[in-house]
Amino acid sequence: MAQHGKRIRAAREGIDRVKLYSLTEALTMVKDRSTAKFDETIEVAMNLGVDPRHADQMVRGVCNLPNGSGRTMRVAVFARGPKADEAKAAGADVIGAEDLFEIVNGGTIDFDRCIATPDMMPLVGRLGKVLGPRGMMPNPKVGTVTMDITAAVAAAKGGAVEFRVEKAGIIHAGIGKVSFSAEKLAENIRAFVDAVAKAKPTGAKGSYIQRLAVTSTMGPGVRVDLSSVNN
Repeated sequence: MAQHGKRIRAAREGIDRVKLYSLTEALTMVKDRSTAKFDETIEVAMNLGVDPRHADQMVRGVCNLPNGSGRTMRVAVFARGPKADEAKAAGADVIGAEDLFEIVNGGTIDFDRCIATPDMMPLVGRLGKVLGPRGMMPNPKVGTVTMDITAAVAAAKGGAVEFRVEKAGIIHAGIGKVSFSAEKLAENIRAFVDAVAKAKPTGAKGSYIQRLAVTSTMGPGVRVDLSSVNN
């Protein structure tokens, strides 16, 4: 524990936890302090001025990161017939209908993203208790219930990131890897913030995007000046 404490203290050295840094400064600081032996994920956290307990203040959507997420995504597709063939040609990792339902319902989830054609939703809907808590339930609002299977699989494989506001009004997502350049990470963050801004619900009042911070998997958080993101 003492060694872990020293590592954390060393990583936090030189970071003013109150100061707002420009996006480029923040990303440079986070990258410089990444000491893990693996390629850490760069994460962004945003505080929104919403109360998701009210239906008209729920924030949910998807963002296609311009530089990808750096993560290898395993994609499952619920489809039959020609659409199942389309999913296979598009590079989906797991494809099925009733057979896939039985596997998932049994607790085996060997994928990161789930896509379904509309006609499969009566079946997939029965998996709500399994997929819902994991944030994997297909939803037309984020493009995972669709007839355009090729585009959906390509988006998932290419770095599409789903987001959904949590109870405390916070949204967080992985937007790249430490191995990415600061410029590519900044492009991804700006795209993500823009997607969240466009998803502003009708019930949101006052300041919508209130705070933003970036961090790495094992590193400290650095607060970001929102004006540097918007610019």
